[in-house]
Amino acid sequence: MPNLNDILIMLPELYLVVAACLLLLLDAFMALKERPWLHWISIAVLLVAIYLVIVGQPAQSVTAFGGMFVRDGVSEILKVFALLTTAIVFVYARPYLIDRKLVTGEFYTLMIFAVIGIMLLVSAGSLITVYLGLELLSLSSYALVALNRDAKLPSEAAIKYFVLGALASGMLLYGMSMVYGASGMGGTPTLDLAQLHHVSSYTTAPKLLLFGLIFMIVGIGFKLGAAPFHMWIPDVYQGAPTPVTTFIASGSKLAAFGMAYRLLDAGMGDLSHQWQLMLAVLAVLSLAIGNLVAIVQTNLKRLLAYSTISHMGYLLLGLSAASPEGYAAAMFYAICYALMSVAAFGVILALARSGFECEEISDLKGLNQKSPWMAFLMLLAMFSLAGVPPLFGFWAKVLVLESAIHANMLWLAIVGVVFAIIGLYYYLHVIKVVYFDKPAEGSVLAAKPDISLRVVLSLNALALLALGLYWGPLLSWCRSAFGL
Repeated sequence: MPNLNDILIMLPELYLVVAACLLLLLDAFMALKERPWLHWISIAVLLVAIYLVIVGQPAQSVTAFGGMFVRDGVSEILKVFALLTTAIVFVYARPYLIDRKLVTGEFYTLMIFAVIGIMLLVSAGSLITVYLGLELLSLSSYALVALNRDAKLPSEAAIKYFVLGALASGMLLYGMSMVYGASGMGGTPTLDLAQLHHVSSYTTAPKLLLFGLIFMIVGIGFKLGAAPFHMWIPDVYQGAPTPVTTFIASGSKLAAFGMAYRLLDAGMGDLSHQWQLMLAVLAVLSLAIGNLVAIVQTNLKRLLAYSTISHMGYLLLGLSAASPEGYAAAMFYAICYALMSVAAFGVILALARSGFECEEISDLKGLNQKSPWMAFLMLLAMFSLAGVPPLFGFWAKVLVLESAIHANMLWLAIVGVVFAIIGLYYYLHVIKVVYFDKPAEGSVLAAKPDISLRVVLSLNALALLALGLYWGPLLSWCRSAFGL
């Protein structure tokens, strides 16, 4: 039976569940002219949740509900940045939703339920909690992608996302069932990740265990958007409303890292010599497909989609090191990528207006002549994504490459460096269009974006420069979460 201590450990998650339900009631009973208040209330809800996560964080790792929920340093950091990026997405989304008459309570409540899924996922202590968190995040995301029901592209993207997501969830669940079965051959069957950590030492069915591990990695690869499980990313990124794309590109990647860490290190850590090579192969495929296909893209959202695939390759470099140093570098990279992608999509949202989505690279022609500040913010986002020093993205790449070298995978680090150089091309192409092409008729920025969006976007993009110059404290926080 749950006790008061269990409830206190899960207080941020329970608070968000109650808040989301209250937001649904508010939306139902609010007058139309009062609906804009939902936006500010939702942001306040997320900021309070960040406070609860940080203030209530215990000094040592603790568990609740019989070990099904873990609260430790890793979950704290991932929750803080998942909540923070979602709050930023809310700010960026407001003018976009108003222009397209999509300001509904469903957007805010579904986003909050998706964040609850992320928080459960990164705190999972059991295979049941992993699946519960993943499905809560996934089902909310499917609905968010189809938010604009009157448009054809979002509905098509949502169906593709749902079908492929259901397939990946089925494979993950199948892998979990195999691992559960293997744990019962030679011992007591268990779903607890801490107990599964040692299952390879006593199970009488090692092939069944390895079979389950392979299917679990397929599920992880899909959620990360790593090749060859990346098929959904370009269509979903392009078809979804841009605020939803921004959330999927940032928050869900933090969740995917958390899921990978819990399943592979906490659960299958004894089999690290098996899954290291699998992750390395996924990393190489992601780097190759992501960077090479991005070169030929003309749609900015599809370019950022293939960019995501390549960045997940770098994140897998850190995970494949299978060491606390590698996990810290991978988490640092996940946080870095979340902030970079939110900034890049934030510029798109700032430039979009009713009847003009600003989704084509050609839409950015001559941006520097019309809005030098927006052009500078896009430059910071693109250069950070490219890993140009001294921006934040450069140090994130350096750390995952260093962790791969320390794990005796020099060949993998060399592949990472080669594709980092190739990836420079398409980021520089965007900057060239922004700064050196002549503006096309009817192109960007006919109206000034929302003031709150401008302020938060400026802080977001400048943070990429500030964190590039002063990244030590964040890295120390990540390293301390893994006992370094």
